[in-house]
Amino acid sequence: MAAEGTLTPGEYIRHHLVHLTNHHQGSIVDFSVLNVDSVVVSSLLGLLMCFVFWRAARNATAGVPGRFQAAVEILVEMVDNQAKAMIHNATSRKLIAPLALAVFVWIFLMNFMDMLPVDLLPQIWHKAGPAMGISDHLRVVPTADLSTTLGLSVSVLLLCLFYNIKIKGLGGWTHELVTAPFGTSKNPVFALLLGMVNFLMQMIEFVAKTVSHGMRLFGNMFAGELVFMLIALLGAYATLSLSGGLFFVGHLIAGTVWTLFHILVITLQAFIFMMLALIYLGQAHDAH
Repeated sequence: MAAEGTLTPGEYIRHHLVHLTNHHQGSIVDFSVLNVDSVVVSSLLGLLMCFVFWRAARNATAGVPGRFQAAVEILVEMVDNQAKAMIHNATSRKLIAPLALAVFVWIFLMNFMDMLPVDLLPQIWHKAGPAMGISDHLRVVPTADLSTTLGLSVSVLLLCLFYNIKIKGLGGWTHELVTAPFGTSKNPVFALLLGMVNFLMQMIEFVAKTVSHGMRLFGNMFAGELVFMLIALLGAYATLSLSGGLFFVGHLIAGTVWTLFHILVITLQAFIFMMLALIYLGQAHDAH
């Protein structure tokens, strides 16, 4: 994990925070920009997840399970128990429980990319990318990309809207939008005013939940990625300074401690995202 060439610390960090995109971003909001690295890495990890569960299902036995099957069964049972606690509709759980399992494992795998040495894949791409006429920028942690995390949270929002209509009916959900949380009134004027306030509060709640859902995961993973870059700079200074031995020791200690702590962070963030998704979907099934 050494710095690249003669880059300054600021240039090193800025280089590592730039995505491999389809074209240069022309404005602050530009939906035509595609972060190719996030899409490719997350897609490959999604395929890996599907392959692992396919192997687990294909090799499952009714007798004493092996370690791999036992681990998968524990994971499935854990997620299923959480789904039962949040979603009381058995029919809905047939879709939501497997979806929650996929979300947890997929986000964990994307988070786990942060455990790789900072310069490992970017350094390989630094040589391969320009050789193919492509930018040498590469970020390998999809969940440190706001587009990925907000995409996941918006998907949860769409599912919430779907189950609100499916469970309560379009009329029932529309009535809920204008009567909760402050109720209504028999007076037509007050009923109209309360309806507008209720509707506004409901929209604010949907937007706030969706944005915070995605931002929480992004913020934690972005911060973790940045800390690993700072630790990598300690290793670079160890090779450039006369007192490099001290920097090298600091690099080893900081890297080891942060890596051990980050194992907990990446697991916890995947679990929190899954649990919030279950909570929001459970709320979509409950009537005010």
